[in-house]
Order: sequence, then C-alpha cells, then structure tokens
Amino acid sequence: MQQEILINWSPQETRVAVVEHGAVQELQVERTLERGLVGNVYLGKVIRVLPGMQSAFIDIGLDRAAFLHVADLMSSIANRHAEPESNASSVPTSLSASALQPIEKQLFEGQAIMVQVLKDPMGTKGARLTAQISIAGRLLVFLPQDNHIGISQKIPFRQREDLRLRVQALAGDIGGGFILRTNGEDATDAELAEDITYLRKTWGRIKNASVCLPAASVLHQDLTLLQRVLRDMVLENTQTIRIDSREQFEKLKAFAGEFMPATLPKVQLYSGERPIFDLFNIDEEIAKALGRRVDLKSGGYLVIDQTEALTTVDVNTGGFVGARNFDETIYKTNLEAAQAIARQLRLRNLGGIVIVDFIDMSKENHREAVLNEFKRQLGRDRIRTSVNGFSALGLLEMTRKRTRESLAHQLCEPCNVCAGKGVVKTARSVTYDVLREILREARQFNPREFRVVASPKVIELFLDEESQHLASLSDFIKKPISLQADAVMAQEQYDIVLL
Repeated sequence: MQQEILINWSPQETRVAVVEHGAVQELQVERTLERGLVGNVYLGKVIRVLPGMQSAFIDIGLDRAAFLHVADLMSSIANRHAEPESNASSVPTSLSASALQPIEKQLFEGQAIMVQVLKDPMGTKGARLTAQISIAGRLLVFLPQDNHIGISQKIPFRQREDLRLRVQALAGDIGGGFILRTNGEDATDAELAEDITYLRKTWGRIKNASVCLPAASVLHQDLTLLQRVLRDMVLENTQTIRIDSREQFEKLKAFAGEFMPATLPKVQLYSGERPIFDLFNIDEEIAKALGRRVDLKSGGYLVIDQTEALTTVDVNTGGFVGARNFDETIYKTNLEAAQAIARQLRLRNLGGIVIVDFIDMSKENHREAVLNEFKRQLGRDRIRTSVNGFSALGLLEMTRKRTRESLAHQLCEPCNVCAGKGVVKTARSVTYDVLREILREARQFNPREFRVVASPKVIELFLDEESQHLASLSDFIKKPISLQADAVMAQEQYDIVLL
C-alpha cells in the first residue's frame, strides 16, 4: 500500500502525518519548547568532585550544573594525570571499562569529559548524566565504548542467537557494540546495514566535534522529529515526503544526503497555496482523534476510552438492525471495526493494554475471520503489537508497545471543570451538597448569616425549584441564608461564607 508523508513545520511546532490511500494513518507532533535534552551528548567540564557522594558536578552549558554519579562513569580513565585545565578542556577524556574506582581517582576539576543526558533538569535539580554513550538508531543502539552485541529481551529467546550472529557479521571488526531493538526483529540485512552505517557516521561526527569544540559544548543532539521521519518512518512503499518550509526542506535534504541517501529523491518541497494539511483534511482528523466516538461507514461506531492502565474500545451497531440478517450485519460491522480500530491505535498512538469489546458473534467462523482481519491490519503498524485472541468473556485482549505519549496526552490536559472524570455533578446534586454543608457548618459555628456563592445554574435552582428546601433549612438553623452567583465558578464549585 503506497504511502505519503506530509510535514507541516512552524517555529513552534512540527506536525507529521502518514497518509495511505487518502486516509491519515499516523500523526506525530513535536513542540519546540517541549523538546527535552535526554540523549544529547556534550563535552562537559568537571567543576566539582564530591568524594562523599561519589559524584561530580559537570558544566555542560546549561543554567545549572549537571550531576554525574560514579556508577554512570566508565572507570579507569586514561590520561588521569593530564595537563592542567587549559589543555584538558580541549580534548575529551577517553574512557574504557575496568574495575570501578572511587570517583576522586577518575575525575579532577577542570577535566573535559564526554557525557550524555540521562534525565532532563527538573525543578532545582540539574540534568543527570552518564559517561557511557549510546546512540539510538531505528533498529539498533550503538555502544561506541563497548564491543558487546546484545538483543532486546522482548525478542523470543530462541531467535536471539541467530539475530546476534547476523548483527555481528554485519557490524564487522571496526569497533563498537550494538543492541538490536525490539522493532529490528524482522529487519532485513540491508536495513540493519543501513542503520549500522548511520550510527557509525553519527559517532564519527561526535568524535570530530569533541576535538574541535571547547568544553561545555553540545556535540550531538537527539534527532528532531523531522530527522526521525527519515530514520524511522520512511519505508519501501513511501512515495514522497512533502514539507511546507523551504528552510527545513534544505536541512532535511542535507541530512538525507549525508546519512540516508536512499530517501533523498523522496524529499519534496510543498509550495501550494492551500496549507499542506488541508490536502487530506488532517486537522479534522486530529479533532476526531481526540474524541471518544468514531463513526463507521456502516452506521456503527466505536467508543474509545483511555485510562492510565489500559485502553478500552467498544464496538456498537448503532441503529436497530432487523433479525433477518442479524448475524451477517454484526459480522460486517465487526470486520469494519477491526480495520478502524487498528487505524485508531496508530493515529492516537495508544500503547499498553488494549481491550476490544466486539459485538457478540454466535458463529465461530465469524469470530475467527474478524480476529484474522484485525491481525492483518495490525501487521501494518510500525509499533510492535501482540494479540492474545478472545477471552472467556468474549473480549479481545492485545498489547501495543508504548513509544511516546498518546496524541490525547500530548495535545490535551484534564478538564478544569470535571478534573478528567468526563462528567460533572448535576446542578441539583450540587444544591443538596450545599444544603448538607450549611447544616454541618451551623453545628460548629454561630455566624450572623450564611452566604452561598456558586455557579449561576446552581443559584437559579435555589431561587426556583429548591427555594422551599433552602427556606426550610434557614428556619431550622435559625439563620438567614443569602445567595450570590459567580459566573467564573464551575458547576461543582461553591463556597459558603460565614458572615
């Protein structure tokens, strides 16, 4: 199936859409101000060694010094007694693995050291660093200071040795180790070789920069979304990669030419008058992907609910269907739902446990056909999925690897009215909460008057249908109760002022 990649770039945000046969299959968004530092490589400068904590503070050019613990420092640093600060800062320390030594025997103030960010700065804490550099590719992770060939533990054990031998043969004896990522399990030798070439070129650039730049300089930044498009998203069936910014188009071409020349002919500049995302109504698709309900062409619909632990998908037939072709209608609706659900998982980037409640099917061959179609559609997903089949309750259970925040978590935040519950109390329920609270307060305090400050809808109910209950409570506690509407308050909010 032919696909096209559309890139909408602006200084504040990059948006990428993968389109197949005119339908959006995948969306990715990256915002400039929200890009972290994890994965960035720096030429740091030791500014303080703390033997008591077995750690050191490293200047990497940020507002706060970063933190390096001895456990994240590869031991036995060569040239331990290097020249003073003026010379040491211009050349990075070379590292090799040996027995762990105290940090004060490995680092000194003013020393230059190549480090990578493990954790972003948070609050008053600086970034957490490691001296054990790793560079992630699409299929492999390169370990330039190690010669080990590792395989992801999520890959079945019986396949690991064969995969290890394949990677070892492709890597050769040039140096450096590799870890095969989970999504590299089914990669071809050509794809693995391309990733190895990219990773070694990247490491070569880092090493060259480390001898040219002063201390506290950035040597390598983790790839932007634009660059990850070429590394992770371009497949053999990708026809074009269209981008609507000339400046970023030139940068993307330069990156492709150096690291991924096979993708270079596919990169095109979009200069049409209409916004690039209007070509396939992508903004409308984004809005739909943030909603709970997804309508199917057959008249049925999906209801998708995302929680912390899992995602549930409920399939419904919609309008009433007659009993004459009831089984066939359900079967066709479930088949259509299987295709739509696989697409929604990619579009919304839903990961973790997914429970699908298809409409109950009485025929076993229908259940089998729906399951096979669902697996076939999931086979188009770049992210690893695992389908366990139907449970005893008739629910289909599956998992999809979490790779990044879901689209909803990235673009949305909990509602300040319902606090993420999705529902709010009715105005009548709130009035009864207010009445109970006044009674509770009257038993503890003896004010001259109670004043209720609440949303206009709640106050309106007190003045109309609930006025008798409010008057009865006022007589019972022998205190006047006044009302004040506050348009800023949400329906569940209220305040009881003691006057």
